[in-house]
Amino acid sequence: MRTSTPSTVSVLPAIAFLLVAMLSIHSGASLAKTLFPSVGATGVTALRLGFGALLLLIVFRPWNAPLGRLPWRMLLGYGLSMGLMNVLFYLALERLPLGIAVALEFTGPLSLALLGSRRPLDFAWIALAVIGILLLLPWSAQQAPIDLLGVAYALGAALCWALYIVFGQKTGAEHGTQTVALGAVIAALAVVPWSVAVAGNALLSATLLPLGLAVAVLSMALPFTLEMMAMTRLPTSTFGLLMSLEPAIGALCGMLFLHEHLSTLQWIAIASIMAATAGTAYGARLKALPVAD
Repeated sequence: MRTSTPSTVSVLPAIAFLLVAMLSIHSGASLAKTLFPSVGATGVTALRLGFGALLLLIVFRPWNAPLGRLPWRMLLGYGLSMGLMNVLFYLALERLPLGIAVALEFTGPLSLALLGSRRPLDFAWIALAVIGILLLLPWSAQQAPIDLLGVAYALGAALCWALYIVFGQKTGAEHGTQTVALGAVIAALAVVPWSVAVAGNALLSATLLPLGLAVAVLSMALPFTLEMMAMTRLPTSTFGLLMSLEPAIGALCGMLFLHEHLSTLQWIAIASIMAATAGTAYGARLKALPVAD
């Protein structure tokens, strides 16, 4: 009988943290979508970012960091890209099934990871991702229509996610947890006033506020904390491989909680984007391996 090595045992909790984080964030997105009829996508974004920033401030306590030495220009870009990413993703979710919105948004970090690639295999992953996007589009009258504005919103969120990663890498190297909390505050300050102006007094509903808090916990506070714990325990390539499961988890949450059923072709499209993401992460692992003499 095989026994687990100490290294295997040590990463199992980190894998569990990451899986729970992905399940949490898409359960939160499913709950958020049920609130759209009440306050719209922008209103739910205000609840998520407002409550989420407050919770992250409590968890990470950024005021303990030397704030004067933080790279505030990069931090501003990080927070603004986070805020816009949230708005665009929820606008996409208002028009698209959850699994499709997540898969399209995933092309942002995927494109960033492949930027500047020169290996033939990397071009294969690019082609696979493009095929996945094209398969989501209706090419015949028999296919179920897909909202093209929703696709545009999701791809805009993908671009913001790529910028979020770039700014996050520049600001988070020395102040990781403080960066997350302060970035969320900047995102909230940029998005919440505008969202409140659009949604109006409906956001102050006594029945809506607890649900908004639940969305913030499930979509921001809990997954951000768990992902931070997982990142410190997992190799980057392993983290990337596991993250490639996220579109499928999103689609399953959409099916379970929102009764969103995708066509076979749409599942193949999501699988293509997942495979491109996993392949890119695996390629990064191979690049990191030492070359034999």
